[in-house]
Amino acid sequence: MNPEYIQRTQQLMDSQLFERYIKSFDSPAPVSIRLNPQKTSGMNVTGGERVPWCKDGWYLNARPNFTQDPLLHAGCYYVQEAASMFIDEIIRQCMSSKTLHLQPTKVLDMCAAPGGKSTLLRSALPSECILYANEPNSRRANILAENIIKWGQENCIVTCNTPQDYTSNRMTFDIILCDVPCSGEGMFRKDIATQDEWSPQQVERCSALQREIVANAWECLNCGGVLIYSTCTFNTKENEENIRWIINEYDAEIIYIHTEKEWGITGSLLNGFQQPVCRFIPGVTQSEGLFVCAMRKNSGTTTAEKKNRNVRTLNILADTNTPFVNKSVPTVELSYQQAIAFLRREAIALVPQAQTGLLTVTFQGIPLGMVKNVGNRANNLYPKEWRIRTTHISNNYEAILKPA
Repeated sequence: MNPEYIQRTQQLMDSQLFERYIKSFDSPAPVSIRLNPQKTSGMNVTGGERVPWCKDGWYLNARPNFTQDPLLHAGCYYVQEAASMFIDEIIRQCMSSKTLHLQPTKVLDMCAAPGGKSTLLRSALPSECILYANEPNSRRANILAENIIKWGQENCIVTCNTPQDYTSNRMTFDIILCDVPCSGEGMFRKDIATQDEWSPQQVERCSALQREIVANAWECLNCGGVLIYSTCTFNTKENEENIRWIINEYDAEIIYIHTEKEWGITGSLLNGFQQPVCRFIPGVTQSEGLFVCAMRKNSGTTTAEKKNRNVRTLNILADTNTPFVNKSVPTVELSYQQAIAFLRREAIALVPQAQTGLLTVTFQGIPLGMVKNVGNRANNLYPKEWRIRTTHISNNYEAILKPA
C-alpha cells in the first residue's frame, strides 16, 4: 500500500480507528445483496443475516457464483456493498421527517452506474415518483440501463448526459443523489488494483470534479429539496471539506440522520467541523468505506428560473414504462440448465406441449426474457449484449433465494 496514503490515513484517524481499519485487511470483505421487494415476495435468503440499515439488505455467509444464478439476471436481487445501502435509511428518514415536508415527485441519480443506488432509490421511493438515473460515460450507461431494466420497476428513465446537460435542460428535482467519482480509498480492501491508482494528485483532481458536479446539481434542486452527497473514500478533502464548501457557497443545511450506536458509523474526522456526517470504515462497520451527507436547499434559484439558457434534449437510453417482458404472452417454465442456456443466448428446446409463437420464459416463476417457439426449437430473443459468457455450468443450482 502507498506509504503516503498510510501516513495520511494515520493522521486522519485516531490510533484505535486506524488499528481497526488496518486489521480489516486480514479478513475478506463482507458479501451482501439487496432484494427486489417487487419480485421476491415469498422468498427467503439462504443463510446470512440482515443489513441493519436497509430492510431489504442481507449479508451472505460466503460469496457464491452469482453469474450462474438465473434469479440475479432476473432482477430478484442486486449484489451491493452494505454501506451503500445506507442511502435507503437516508431516503426513508427524509420522507418521514415532519420538518422536511418532503414528498418527492422527481428524483435524479446524477452519477448512477452501475445501478446499485438507482435500483435502491427506485425501491425506496413512492411508486408514482419518477427517477432519472444518469451516467455520463456511454459504456457504463449501457450497463446501468441493463440493470435498471432487469430490476423491472416502472417510472425510471435512464439517461447518458453530463451534469451540465441537466443544468441546461432546466429540469428540477426534489432529491438529487451525487455519488461522485472519487479516489476510492474505501475500496482498497475489496479491490487491490485501486491502491495503485491512488495519489495525492488524484485526490486533488477528484475534489475539483466533485465540486463541479455539485454546482450543477444544486442548480437543478428545488428549494426545500435534498442533496445527498457520497463518496467511497476517507480523506477530508473529498468529504468534510467539500461539505463545508457547499454550506458556505450555497447556504445548505445539513440534515441529521439518526443512526444506532451498534452500527459502528463514524462522524466527522475534520478538526473543527462537527456537522452530522456519516462515515463507514472497514473493521469498524461491517462494510467497505463510504462517506455520506444529506443537505437541504433553503434558498437560491434553479435552472428553471434562468431564462437565458439554451434547453438541451436529454439522451434517453431506457424508459422502464416500456416493459422488457411482455406480460400478455404465455409463459413457459425452464429448468436450471435451460435457464443458463437461455441467458447465454443459445437456442433451447421447450417441452412438446409449449405453445408456438412468442413466449415469456421463467425460472422459479420469475420472467427471464422472451423466445419465439417454432416447435423443434425456441429462437432466443435475449439481448446479445446481456448474454453471460461463462464456459462452465454447474450441475447443481446453488440457490441464494428459496421459497419461504
